[in-house]
Amino acid sequence: MALAPASSGSGPVVTEVEMNAGADQGATGTVRATVVQACTVFYDTPATLDKAEKLVAEAAGYGSQIVLFPEVFVGGYPHGSTFGLTIGNRSAKGKEDFHKYHAAAIDVPGPEVTRLAALAGKYKIFLVMGVVERVGYTLYNTVLFFDPLGKYLGKHRKVMPTGLERVFWGFGDGSTIPVYDTPIGKIGAIICWENRMPLLRTAMYAKGVQIYCAPTADFSPSWQASMTHIAVEGGCFVLSANQFCRRKNYPPAPEYTFGGLDEEPSPESVIWPGGSSIVSPSGTVLAGPNYEGEGLLTADLDLGEIARAKFDFDVVGHYARPEVLSLTVKTESKLPVSFTSAAEKNSAAKSDGISRT
Repeated sequence: MALAPASSGSGPVVTEVEMNAGADQGATGTVRATVVQACTVFYDTPATLDKAEKLVAEAAGYGSQIVLFPEVFVGGYPHGSTFGLTIGNRSAKGKEDFHKYHAAAIDVPGPEVTRLAALAGKYKIFLVMGVVERVGYTLYNTVLFFDPLGKYLGKHRKVMPTGLERVFWGFGDGSTIPVYDTPIGKIGAIICWENRMPLLRTAMYAKGVQIYCAPTADFSPSWQASMTHIAVEGGCFVLSANQFCRRKNYPPAPEYTFGGLDEEPSPESVIWPGGSSIVSPSGTVLAGPNYEGEGLLTADLDLGEIARAKFDFDVVGHYARPEVLSLTVKTESKLPVSFTSAAEKNSAAKSDGISRT
């Protein structure tokens, strides 16, 4: 089957899917997808972006149309770091560690987002990139989406950081759970252990996700079971990207130390063994899992498999029982502070017939 062509032209080609829009019943063709398994250049965002470009160029050379990077590839996952935290105390070094981590994060929008958009446009790919997003002094674990025209489409913020992640990452809300309707299928992403949240998965299925991206930091055997389950449950292709890192990929001690270890690992010690994979709607593993080192995993996705899988089980379609079980997703943005202008007050006063001075 021929590969679906990448998008061309200057007009908008990608829209966000509304809830309960469902999948495109006519989705056919083959899409070439690549999952990147590579390590961040820690505390060096420009060098990380340089590395990302080399990897994207390599994937594009294979004819890939969509490229997924790992969780927080830009900005880095602070594996083993405690940020100097104990209950009731934060150490001076831990605060300095956060200062460095904050400096390596990126603003959205910002110059790094512009560069990533240009990268997607240059190589004519859909790019799904994990980043540490900086909003003032709060950081978010975020996935950014870009199209082959070099346009930034939007983002997903992790709604529930895991464990100690809740100390240094903020919480996303229902306003950033997008699925994008693209010429190669409906693309969305949720991050790491969000994939264990059945209601969040169901929201993605209700938007008709077909290429389900799952950037992660989990390399356990149970993660592979989850990826297979989600592919079968959702009747979608699942792309999972993780980093492969050795001790030498992080700053040396004492600048960077790994908590919970009896001794400092050797430079060649594997700190993060990867496990990236691609799984079909039937549960067939098309690529990976890779625990050997950095690399690219590429597979051709036959979109016709989606209809064949949905014939058996459509979790938000013919297999749903909304009169018994249903889900409400609150998609409005939740802000800690909002301001009402004088003009808005006067408009409200006129509408309720009350004079306010």
